[in-house]
Amino acid sequence: MNPAIYYHPEAYTTSGPKLMGRNAAGESFLRGFLSYSTTDLFWAQVQKPEHGQHFASQVKAHKRTEPVRAVTPQNLGALAQAGLVYYPGPGIGQHAFHRRLASGSHAAWSLCGITHTTSSAGAMDAVSELITSPVQPWDAVICTSTAVKDNVNRLLQAQVNMLKERLGISKFVLPMLPVIPLGIHTQDFVYSEAQKLSVRKKLNADDNTLIVLFMGRLSFHAKAHPLAMYQALQKAAKLVKAKGKKVKLVECGWHANEYIEKAYQDAARLACPDVEVITLDGRKAEDRETAWAGADVFCSLSDNIQETFGIVPIEAMAAGLPVVVSDWDGYKDTVRHEVDGFRIATHMPEAGLASDLALRHALEVDTYDMYCGHTCSLISVDIEAAAQAFVQLFESPAMRQTMGAAGRQRAQQVYDWKVIIGQYEALWAEQDRVRLASPQEGQHLANPWPARMDPFHAFANYPTQGLKPNTILGLVDNSLDETKQRLLSYQSLAMVSFAKWVIPADEEIAEVLRQATSGSQAAIDLVKNIDNARKPFVFRALAWLLKIGILKIQA
Repeated sequence: MNPAIYYHPEAYTTSGPKLMGRNAAGESFLRGFLSYSTTDLFWAQVQKPEHGQHFASQVKAHKRTEPVRAVTPQNLGALAQAGLVYYPGPGIGQHAFHRRLASGSHAAWSLCGITHTTSSAGAMDAVSELITSPVQPWDAVICTSTAVKDNVNRLLQAQVNMLKERLGISKFVLPMLPVIPLGIHTQDFVYSEAQKLSVRKKLNADDNTLIVLFMGRLSFHAKAHPLAMYQALQKAAKLVKAKGKKVKLVECGWHANEYIEKAYQDAARLACPDVEVITLDGRKAEDRETAWAGADVFCSLSDNIQETFGIVPIEAMAAGLPVVVSDWDGYKDTVRHEVDGFRIATHMPEAGLASDLALRHALEVDTYDMYCGHTCSLISVDIEAAAQAFVQLFESPAMRQTMGAAGRQRAQQVYDWKVIIGQYEALWAEQDRVRLASPQEGQHLANPWPARMDPFHAFANYPTQGLKPNTILGLVDNSLDETKQRLLSYQSLAMVSFAKWVIPADEEIAEVLRQATSGSQAAIDLVKNIDNARKPFVFRALAWLLKIGILKIQA
């Protein structure tokens, strides 16, 4: 496979001004793709040439020597040579319209998107629009977990139900919805005993100190509400304190602002006074290394609808840490209960009891952050079960070692990018097979994208009359030399030359004028000697020559 990567530098880096999960996932994917792809030609779909140059530099940085091809909006049809475009989001519907406009076919290439969060208005709209956009059975949106696939199916079904009720529509075409998890680079999370000892000394942790790690954004409303973790750790810390052990919690992440930072500090003081809380900056590589290498147990009690997969438990498993996670979203797929760690039960109200939250979000009474915050405030994690899980792990070094080893093996065998890229390529090959086996469309759609139709069709009632093949045209001037001189002077004007896209080549204009010297004639005859591939373009430009007063319509 030689898929094209839809490439914008911001989507594949964690060094931007606003670090989100999609950035981390994009950066990790690109590194995995460039490391393990079996392609012999790298393609990139870009909006600007400089983005193509940036992609080429990334390919070179990964010591790949294969050629690189960049496709811009000006030559979008070249994507047919690649055969597939990978887009780092779920919104492939718009790209399906672009494909139809640029190539004249739904089958020119396949599209493959991927889910990140599906709770934002933009993401929900992007998924819902798959129903009314020209996606095909050879397109795909990768769902990163079984939980998010269920969510995507519910969104699609709700849209289908609405269209059936409103319009009586019965035919729907959907893309594939395969479940493929995100990957990690497991080798990044292997630490030597010397590193671990050094880090624990740095954290002032002796043999009787148990370090629990939370890694990720420190956002109680949009990531994981920490109160359940604090309370569970307090219960566990009190029990092991009698045996001479103490508990430290390392929160490695970042707060969005001082208000949130203070909220965390106040909650920790109140809910886990017997636990020392250490905050490290998760945006710094050295702090992340300290956190991973120094921890005994990993914890993430996610309770937020923004999360769809959750990469950090897999990173913890790769680091050989037993994990305590909520039984929530993608964690249900990745963590095996009582094998790699513990999945702690979660509860939320039944369907029908949050319509007001959806309404407030839809009407923009609440921001997206508040929508997530209100929702997570009604989702609970079993604090007692979490406390018992901590106690078991705190009291048994053997259990920590066994579960950590099981998790590391699972991360390496199932979630390393070397494995995941192979699954991507298998999916892309299947998409290619389905596309090439489909009947190629022979009909021409007058309006391949109804909301972006030909303006001369959309606004057909605006002019007095249209320029038609049998419209009689003639030169304004009696002398061809005079015509050419006026044309050159007009083309030097900024208000004329700005429209370079619609102006024919000089030799094409010269041929039209040469034909016109024979006298007034049908517009189509003025372009009879123009190459067939260019004929429609030059015929259209007769209107430009009318506009600037070189040609005129004869009665």
